[in-house]
Amino acid sequence: MAKVKYYYDSENLAYRKIKVKKRKKFGYIVLFLVASALFGFLSFVVLLNSPYFKTPKDLIQEREIGNLKLNYAVLNKKMDQFDAVLSAIEDRDNNLYRTYFNTAAITEEDRKSGFGKLDSYAALEGYNNSQLVLNTTKRVDDLSKELAIQSKSLDYILKLAKEKNKLLAAIPAIQPVKNENLKRMASGFGYRTDPFTKARKMHEGMDFTANTGSPIYATGDGVVARADNTASGYGNHVVIRHGYGYETLYAHMSKYNCRAGQRVKRGDIIGYVGSTGRSEGPHCHYEVHKDGKVVNPLNFYYGNISAVEYVAIAQIANQENQSLD
Repeated sequence: MAKVKYYYDSENLAYRKIKVKKRKKFGYIVLFLVASALFGFLSFVVLLNSPYFKTPKDLIQEREIGNLKLNYAVLNKKMDQFDAVLSAIEDRDNNLYRTYFNTAAITEEDRKSGFGKLDSYAALEGYNNSQLVLNTTKRVDDLSKELAIQSKSLDYILKLAKEKNKLLAAIPAIQPVKNENLKRMASGFGYRTDPFTKARKMHEGMDFTANTGSPIYATGDGVVARADNTASGYGNHVVIRHGYGYETLYAHMSKYNCRAGQRVKRGDIIGYVGSTGRSEGPHCHYEVHKDGKVVNPLNFYYGNISAVEYVAIAQIANQENQSLD
């Protein structure tokens, strides 16, 4: 029962009942209903955004996200397996295939070149589970790049396999001067005493002492790149490009038996021993270059000498004596 309210009438000295007008009563009812509706709406919004109240759509999305996370986890496990297989292939490529064909291994820096540029994945940031998606996408990209590099490498190895006979013929594999023509193998590869300055310096080849006019032979198949005396110190010299990164130089000749641009075979006579240029006596200064770097010629004399002869030459070549140029 509603409470009855009174007011004191000072003129008549009596209490009188307060009568609420219908219009005001209706306003109170409307205000109550509006307030109730507003409170109900706010409560509904709070519930929708709370973790304790999930709509059917939320539940469906939650299941889809769970499935995606599971799929990403499975994908990452498969990529772990791909990584292991690819690492094994890369190891065989560097330490077996490329060693067999005597070609340079692919460095880790070259294999990983261009990897890990996170600015490429900026569009994937700022979302729920961004790190999972970003890391997986990056791994897929890195694997794709590594596979592309390895694919090209295997294509190159396949090419070398098909050209094996050409490769074997191109490798410098004999001495430039035959043993029967040698007086001695005067100086080897490494630091030696300069005959003119007497200073210790790097000798980038091997010196074969022989009589003037003794034949000098091409040590592998190739094309004569130069046959002239324009390089300082070498005198009359010949450079042969064999391909596959190999190049040989024969210096201090008395005369040539080839010309630039001529194709030669291993064992062809390309010139004759002399003492032209910066030389202290008749000899053939011989260098081997691989991929632009000077290497020890001693590692390539397997085509025409015995094991005993090789040991004898190696002992002489490793002595730190005086070179002839």
